[in-house]
Amino acid sequence: MPEDGRLGKPPSIAGPGDANVDDQTRRQLADLRDRLGPHTPVAVLTGAGVSSASGIPTFRGRDDSLWSQYRPEDLATPEAFARDPELVWRWYDWRRGLIAANRPNPAHAALARLGERMLLTVITQNVNGYHQQAGSRDVVEYHGSIWTTRCTRCHRRAEDRRVPLPIPPRCPDCGGLLRPGVVWFGEAIPPEASDAATAATIRCRVFLVIGTAGAVYPAAGLVGLARSHGAYVAEFNLERSAVTASADLFVEGNAADTVPLLLGA
Repeated sequence: MPEDGRLGKPPSIAGPGDANVDDQTRRQLADLRDRLGPHTPVAVLTGAGVSSASGIPTFRGRDDSLWSQYRPEDLATPEAFARDPELVWRWYDWRRGLIAANRPNPAHAALARLGERMLLTVITQNVNGYHQQAGSRDVVEYHGSIWTTRCTRCHRRAEDRRVPLPIPPRCPDCGGLLRPGVVWFGEAIPPEASDAATAATIRCRVFLVIGTAGAVYPAAGLVGLARSHGAYVAEFNLERSAVTASADLFVEGNAADTVPLLLGA
């Protein structure tokens, strides 16, 4: 498969577990499937939980002896990068290696298949590119991409999938220091991503929330926006979250087990 996962043979997908869903939830899922017609606009907000079955930690490797000592605020901020760009890049290089060594799971694959059947936009807070690798075509990378770099001097943007990277990486055009093409704490969502996510949320009739705690704004605000425009909201999560009160349906469990149920028999 090509490195960007957008062309070539279908991707290898991590295997599912068994969804432990009660009869009432199965009936509700059947009702939800009935709402997912070929001409029904659907928007999906995904968070770190959708990638957990792929072996990707929710934010940092808690069991890793090196990175467990750092808080996200120590590494994913402009201030952290200005203070120690080599440390920040070592962390991102570790994450890039982890992502490259793993693969999309059945939740990613199920969303890609749903996207072949209907008008579906994935709005992801994740930066790993697994939705595109699994085959989803309409993806808004709300927080950017870990595979993109941006020059701090000439502002050149480029995809760079080398693993490992030279630390710290330099711009091939001007020699300036490169930074990860992601949205850090304290930074604004890029206008293109914000506008695309808002438009998809407003026009959708069904809004799926998958694997997000609903605690990070402005992404979490999309749930209320969808609800205020009349969308049916369904949440798939390991546990109830800050946005569960806005959901018409809550499905408990690992996304890799529960999201494929949307495909039916």
